[in-house]
Amino acid sequence: MRAFVLGLGLAAACTSTQAGSGASTIPATSASEGPGTAAASSLGMRIDTRIAAMLRDISPAQIHTNDSALVSFGTRNTYSDTVSQTRGIGAARRWIHSRFAQFSADCGGCLRVEFDTGSMTAGRMPGRPERLVTNVLAWLPGRDTSRVIVIGGHYDSCICSHRPGDRGPGGSLDSVSTAPGANDDGSGTSAMIELARVFSRAYPRGLDVTVIFAAHDAEEQGLLGSTHLARRLKAGGYTVVAAMTDDIVGNVMAADGTGDSTSVRIFAPDPDTSASRELARYVWAVGTLYQPEFEVIPVWRLDRVGRGGDHRPYVAEGWPGIRFTERVENELRQHRPTDELSGVNFPYVARVARLNGAAIASLGLAPRTPDSLYAARDVRTSGGRRWNLEWTPVEGAVGYEVLIRPTTSPQYTRVIPVGAATTYELDYQLDEGWAAVRAVNAAGHRSLTAVVPNGRRPPRR
Repeated sequence: MRAFVLGLGLAAACTSTQAGSGASTIPATSASEGPGTAAASSLGMRIDTRIAAMLRDISPAQIHTNDSALVSFGTRNTYSDTVSQTRGIGAARRWIHSRFAQFSADCGGCLRVEFDTGSMTAGRMPGRPERLVTNVLAWLPGRDTSRVIVIGGHYDSCICSHRPGDRGPGGSLDSVSTAPGANDDGSGTSAMIELARVFSRAYPRGLDVTVIFAAHDAEEQGLLGSTHLARRLKAGGYTVVAAMTDDIVGNVMAADGTGDSTSVRIFAPDPDTSASRELARYVWAVGTLYQPEFEVIPVWRLDRVGRGGDHRPYVAEGWPGIRFTERVENELRQHRPTDELSGVNFPYVARVARLNGAAIASLGLAPRTPDSLYAARDVRTSGGRRWNLEWTPVEGAVGYEVLIRPTTSPQYTRVIPVGAATTYELDYQLDEGWAAVRAVNAAGHRSLTAVVPNGRRPPRR
């Protein structure tokens, strides 16, 4: 057996022209490191003991129980039986609903559980027919019910080894053949269900934002369930702070014997300053803080080559979206009858779930992202070498931090506390890099970063 573990060695500290009081330098990427790697850094984040305690509650055994139940329904193809109590997608979604309902009962009704049904055009199918899809949702209402974090997995399965629209054995419409879907995506769905359990126990009164635990339907038919939910949230006037999907997060061994149980990939699309990239950087930092031994590998593209996931519809609506996927894929455990429970490593899935949980809780307790950012060259006093940053105040923030990185760095290399002011003179040439601003509340939780220069001057106060 051939195995590998990718480690992140800390490189020498970077140099910068900025020498502001309280600035912290983060180790920079070494030129010898491969693409996609960089020095691990928590970006000045601080451990919240309550979050850490919740993460310890995440149980590989519970995730195994969830996945075992999903596999027991034989097939969860979107076109499979909806009436049977023991087989097909109908039985699977009723079981997921019952799990959410039990968690809600245990926390005094803290979760709002629902079947989210809508009609979607099945664009991959001949004739583009309309198809009813049913997501299963558990809402953990926050103090701000207009902002939501979505964490999802797709509970449908298929063997899908032949042409789209084929009703024969192995086709995407094959509603009869057994399609265990233990890894794709029983692993991600089971992790999401476990997150609903631990969040309802740890935060029965909710976070500052609302969290939606979503079992998406019909991902295998063209991301239909997630597209329906993203459109519903858009039409309802919600702001999605983050949309994250766990899809194929349980395999640690390739067919050739290559193994990796110590890292996970997160996919985030262009451009380099997109909200999705900023979300990925946030998750990367939080993972370094709460699970330093579990490496986060950021991949700067929307998804794996030629593939798609349930974060994509949220990105299409203009919201931050990322995908979590195992580092070592084995396609014998995707879209095939061989995607069985024995191929899922549940301690590994639990580590992915802890990364999810740390990110959700950290974001859910943080202030809003600063907006109306503006950056202007300081021509009068520095001839344009320095830059003046300005942003609007954020409710609940007691301070702000400016983060900077060279354009060639995947992660920020400096964090500069600037106090409660909403202006800052940055002694750094932004022609060569990026700057971002984040808000900090009294509990020390950090918001997502907003990148400058990216907008117009905020209105005068």
